[in-house]
Amino acid sequence: MKTLIRSTLTLTAAVLISVAGAHATVRTEAGLTESAASKSETYRLNVPTEKEISTTQIRLVVPAGVAISRFQVTPGFTRTVTRNADGLVTEVVWKGRVAPMEYARFFFQAKNPAAAGELVWKIYQTYSDGSVVAWDDADPARGPASKTTVK
Repeated sequence: MKTLIRSTLTLTAAVLISVAGAHATVRTEAGLTESAASKSETYRLNVPTEKEISTTQIRLVVPAGVAISRFQVTPGFTRTVTRNADGLVTEVVWKGRVAPMEYARFFFQAKNPAAAGELVWKIYQTYSDGSVVAWDDADPARGPASKTTVK
């Protein structure tokens, strides 16, 4: 009985870890969730399709203080950039197709803010049926925002 309970708990933990790791996330190119203040960093936005239909659009809201300088080309996707009055990128939208059981990675270079703190990357994933999954902490249990600690 103890072996069965232990196996069940291990399986449950593995499922929770795999589900938690499947969300849309922003990490450094090395896969880290922390970076240095004022550092120029290559970030990667990883977007898996978690439904049985395709992802068709990904919208990234850039945290205040982050200065994006360039993007890597992502074949099969078009990119639209929104800038504020100072010319800083505030939002990026990629349109294309990520089929079920696939994921896409979008790389960009940016300079971190000078002050230490937490960057909250808000990501909105649109599916082919028009539904949108918000990875923005509006409901952290269902759609946690990706975060980077700046030290």
